Amino acid sequence: MRIHKGDQVLIISGKDRGKKGKILNVFPKDLRVLVEAVNLRKKHVKPKRSGEKGQVVETPSPLAVANVKLVCPKCSKATRVGYKLVENKKYRICKKCNSEI
Repeated sequence: MRIHKGDQVLIISGKDRGKKGKILNVFPKDLRVLVEAVNLRKKHVKPKRSGEKGQVVETPSPLAVANVKLVCPKCSKATRVGYKLVENKKYRICKKCNSEI
C-alpha cells in the first residue's frame, strides 16, 4: 500500500468528500484505512453498572483506500504517490512536486 499510518489524506468520494484527516490504522488485506473523524458510525452502548445510563458513541469505521488521496506535506496538495530508488532504498515521492514524502 502506498498510504501509511500517520499520513494526512483527503477523502475524494462518499458522504465525507472534501474532508481531511490523519490515518489511524491501515488494513492491507482488506485494502481499507481508518481515518480520524471520518466515516463515523453510531454505536449504542448498554450501561455497565446499575444506575448508569446507556449512551450513543460515534466511532470511525474503515473506508476503501481508493476513496482517499495522500496530501503532500511540502506542497499541501492532494496527490498520487510514486516511488524513487536511491542507493537501494525505496522512497515515496509526490507526483506533483517530486519531493520526498
